[in-house]
This record gives sequence, C-alpha cells and structure tokens, in this order.
Amino acid sequence: MTDYDRIADAIDFIRSRVDSQPTLKEIADHLHLSPFYFQRLFCRWAGVTPKRFLQVLTLERAKQLLAEAKPLLEVSDSLGLSSGSRLYDHFVHLEAVTPGEYKARGAGLTIGYGVHDTPFGEAFIAVTPKGVCNFSFLDGAAVEYRLADLLKMWPCAEVLESQQQTLAVIHAMFGGQIELNRQVPISLHVSGTNFQVSVWKALLQIAPATVTSYSHVATAIGHPNSARAVGQALGANPVAILIPCHRVIQQSGKLGGYHWGETRKQAIHAWESARYE
Repeated sequence: MTDYDRIADAIDFIRSRVDSQPTLKEIADHLHLSPFYFQRLFCRWAGVTPKRFLQVLTLERAKQLLAEAKPLLEVSDSLGLSSGSRLYDHFVHLEAVTPGEYKARGAGLTIGYGVHDTPFGEAFIAVTPKGVCNFSFLDGAAVEYRLADLLKMWPCAEVLESQQQTLAVIHAMFGGQIELNRQVPISLHVSGTNFQVSVWKALLQIAPATVTSYSHVATAIGHPNSARAVGQALGANPVAILIPCHRVIQQSGKLGGYHWGETRKQAIHAWESARYE
C-alpha cells in the first residue's frame, strides 16, 4: 500500500465522521498504525497536522470559500485583464491543438511518455514538443491502456518512453510550493472543442487553495446557462491538476463529481490548502 493509499483511506474515514471530529488515535487505529507514525506520515504528505486537515475537509469551510470567491470575470477586470486573458499565464500556458495538427493526427510528431509516483498516486504523463498533452492517474490500470488512449488522439505520432522528460513535469508540479512568478511557465498542448478549451482556460484563473462554482465558470466564458456542459468539459480534461478542475465545486459547497474520484479531489484540494493558505 502506498502513502497515498493510506492517506486516501484516512480521508474517507475522516469524511464519514467529520461531524464527530475523530481523534488522532481513532484515525490511526483505523489504519492500523501508531498515532506517532500516522501523524509523521500525514505531516510529511500534507504539510499540516491531521487536525488542521480535518478543518479543511468540512463542508462549512467549502461554503465559506465559495462565498468569498469572486466571479472569474471580476478577478480579471480587477487586474486590468481582458476576459480572454489568463490570470496564471505566468505559471501554466495552455495552447490548443490547431486544426492542421488535428488533421495530421500526429504525423511527424514525437511524443514522450513516462509513469511517475505523485502525492496522489501513480500517474501517466505524455509530452509533445509544445507541452504536456496528457496527465492521468493509473489507478491500477496497465500503462498500455493510457498509451491506447493517447494513440486515439495521435494515431500517426511516434510515441517513445522518456522518463527524464516527463520527470521534469513532476518536479515542476510537486517539487515544492508553486512559484507564481516563475519565468518559464509549464506549457500544455491539448485538444478539445472550442467550448472545452474556453472552459479549461477559465480554470487557469482559479488560484490554488480557492474554489469556484460551475455556474461561475459558465458565466465567465459567456454561457451562463451552461453549467452542466461545463461539468462535462471538466470531465474531459486531459491534464489533471495542471488544468485545475478540482477547484470547481457545487454551489452548495459539496465537492461534486471528479473524473479521478471524489476522494482524490478532496485530497488535492486539501493538499493545496495546506500549502497556499
């Protein structure tokens, strides 16, 4: 069992008992660990104590964050940015696949891929010369399944294992606290419909450790009645975490769905909160 598996089990245990505020010993006993070892493991993973993490998991806290969240267009306007600008362009730069690239289906393109451990489980990463085109969690699946999905998008590309190239992405994502003034942004190279790409670009305006709602995203992209379609675009996101669909929750304060599981969504949200608040 990996550290993330243990943390995920702890999160599920805490979430199911959040109203009773379980003690450190109760959580550790559930994992068959000593309180001392569990506390040390948890602090190493999340950067905070289990008690602080428990506060992050509460529904009331999510509601408070949502109440404090400004609509994405208001955030852009307050910084003198146009509605098409991206607040975090200096951290993540998203470039959509061009019609010509889509038509070529990857002909003449070399894509490097690798599998790496992350705080949230083993992940598959694929990179084109223009940026990350896929970041997905294995969740016990064979690498060949992720490669098959990649080749559906780029059937004519040359796909080669490149652990060194993809390791650089892992270091940028998890090597420490994200430096929002970094001079070289992480580049993404993704394929989607115009609507999906507009949703993914809007998500890049959501700061770490904050949240927004599906309806706020829909309004930001000029489709205020398309909250359900926004949810579908989030589910089609090919680059987990870097396109932060985990920062979109229901208006009620509940997490809502997540392609990679609600427990992982809660884990990523709490992990960010521990580092950026």
